[in-house]
Amino acid sequence: MAYRLFEGKKHASIYQQYRFAPPVELKDAIVQYLDSKKAPPHELAVDLGCGTGQFTRLLAPHFKEVVGMDVSENQLEEARVVPGEPNITYRQGSAEDLPFEDGTVDLLTAASAAHWFDQSKFLPEANRVLKPGGCIALLGFSETNLRFIYKDCGDGINQIYQEVKQVLQPYTTNPVAVSENKLQDMFSAIPYPDKQRIDEFKTKTLLSVRNLIGFIRTWSMFQTYERKDPQGAEDLLASIQKRILDLMGATSPDTEIERDWAYFCVLASKPL
Repeated sequence: MAYRLFEGKKHASIYQQYRFAPPVELKDAIVQYLDSKKAPPHELAVDLGCGTGQFTRLLAPHFKEVVGMDVSENQLEEARVVPGEPNITYRQGSAEDLPFEDGTVDLLTAASAAHWFDQSKFLPEANRVLKPGGCIALLGFSETNLRFIYKDCGDGINQIYQEVKQVLQPYTTNPVAVSENKLQDMFSAIPYPDKQRIDEFKTKTLLSVRNLIGFIRTWSMFQTYERKDPQGAEDLLASIQKRILDLMGATSPDTEIERDWAYFCVLASKPL
């Protein structure tokens, strides 16, 4: 990976606490795609940039073995302490140098991680390790049509959230913008004729104001800002929380709001 922004122990702990797993229904769509290209049973899935294992754990019931890989040992340590299936292992490593034999992997996934990969190195490695009929699934979330819903003040919460992104814009790296583009360049570069996109996999979740603030804390741009100005970063989060609660007429940060947003997914199958 060209960028290594998630490796600190503190960041890994925050990531484990406040990041969330993609929708189970999207995982099911990915497995169904794999089933249609290569009949089960499936032996090995590799979840790249797995972080603390939120998506890795969803894959466990469908494979004999699941390997979560990440460049950050601190992220992997957080993943290992979460109770999970016995067929999951975690390994330190990068998407550009995969420790698997040729033609041994059924599914390569990356959840909110592929925008950090060196595309020119990752795609040849993916092709090398995939079995014929094996699949790539690169997914992430899009905030293009993000909406928060709480009584009659959802628009105000949305506005505050967008203001925070603008404040942090100077600390935003190019790969984050690539993610917002739904990995269009990566999709175009995949050399397989059998590929498709899911551009708008809508989902709704409830989350507390506390967890929304925690989610912002996990952002790479927030972490960059925090390293430059620790007190300014803490003041920013405190201000956001107060503004949102005041707008809602609520006092407890555990008050829940609805988040209406969408995931995307790039799917591709290696020719038989």
